[in-house]
Amino acid sequence: MNEPATPADGLVRPAGPDRREVRLAEAFVALADTLVADYDVIDLLHILAERCTELLDAGAAGIMLADQRGGLQFAAASSETARTLELFELQVAEGPCLDCYTSGRATIGGELVAASTKWPRFAVRARGQGFRAVSAIPMRLRDQVIGALNLFHVNTGGLDQAGQRIGQALADVATIGILQQRALRRGEVLTEQLQAALRSRIVIEQAKGVLAERAGADLDMDAVFKALRGYARANHRRLSDVAVDVVHRVADVDGILAYAN
Repeated sequence: MNEPATPADGLVRPAGPDRREVRLAEAFVALADTLVADYDVIDLLHILAERCTELLDAGAAGIMLADQRGGLQFAAASSETARTLELFELQVAEGPCLDCYTSGRATIGGELVAASTKWPRFAVRARGQGFRAVSAIPMRLRDQVIGALNLFHVNTGGLDQAGQRIGQALADVATIGILQQRALRRGEVLTEQLQAALRSRIVIEQAKGVLAERAGADLDMDAVFKALRGYARANHRRLSDVAVDVVHRVADVDGILAYAN
């Protein structure tokens, strides 16, 4: 019995069906390794595309993501051929990725000969590149669809049921990572907003001190703040901006204090 060959990394990998399981585990590890702080989304998507071609008997893979307006944009591909096909699909507004994204359901085993009626221009272009079938898998988390994974097959038939489950699982991992990053970005924006609010609060307190000094005993801090706020509203300005002017001694202090009455 021949021993399995030992690759350059020193790991002995089994052949046959077990080999696919190893490669699948490696794919999930590779995707998980990218889900760290400040990870590169585009790198994650390229890993997804490349691993799908290895595991799902696909000649090429491409990925589209939805932008903030809900329109699909090209994001990554396993090859230049896949990239040009994805861009062509967007250009002519027809193809499996668009249908998959719109419906939120997978398009499996779409043979390009039969698809000539459904996607006439896309089917001709993909067949001209040597592909015979296409599959598209939604990138989704529950009801939220953020894009689609497109698989181009050189043989007819596309994905089998096992391949579809694997492809969906890989797409799900990537989707979770992307949505997590978007949530973190929203969190960063919120943090920045909170920090800005805190900085504004400090400037406002300083401005109140300046105004209180000018007013002397005539006004307490509540009345001073009322004046500052009333002036800002009357002049359609942000309270923090007026406060900055007061602190930098460029504001009409007497005019502001007039709003205490």
